Amino acid sequence: MKLKVIIHPAEEGGFWAEVPAIQGCALQGDTFEELLSNLYEAVEGCLSVDLEQIEISKNDRVLELAV
Repeated sequence: MKLKVIIHPAEEGGFWAEVPAIQGCALQGDTFEELLSNLYEAVEGCLSVDLEQIEISKNDRVLELAV
C-alpha cells in the first residue's frame, strides 16, 4: 500500500504531517527524521481496529486484507 503524506513546517518549529487518505491521521515531529519515525506509528494506530469493541454475530466473517 502506498499513501501520500503532506508535510508542513510547524510555526513553533519542527514539522507536522497529515495523511489525506486516512481521515484524522495527523502527526508531528521536532525533526524530519522524528516525523518519519512517528509516521509509521501514526498510520498503524489510525488503521488499527479493536474487534472486541465491535459487535460481531455468528453469521459475520472477519477478513484481514493486505494491499
